[in-house]
Amino acid sequence: MLNKISLILLIIGGINWGSIGIFQFDIVAWICGGQTSMISRIIYTLVGLCAIWCISLLIRDDTEHDRDVRVMSS
Repeated sequence: MLNKISLILLIIGGINWGSIGIFQFDIVAWICGGQTSMISRIIYTLVGLCAIWCISLLIRDDTEHDRDVRVMSS
């Protein structure tokens, strides 16, 4: 569940960065009242923490999980 939440927040962050790069428009700041508002800072922090969490997905050993999935599907 934590992995899915992290991915969703990273997708939101990626869309926001894409809009900044292409249109020079910060969606999070627009919705939350500016880049320095407390809500915007919380969202930016959560997206950053999710990015750090997702780094662990790259280095995690999924062989045990894959074995459990194969056992459950047979």
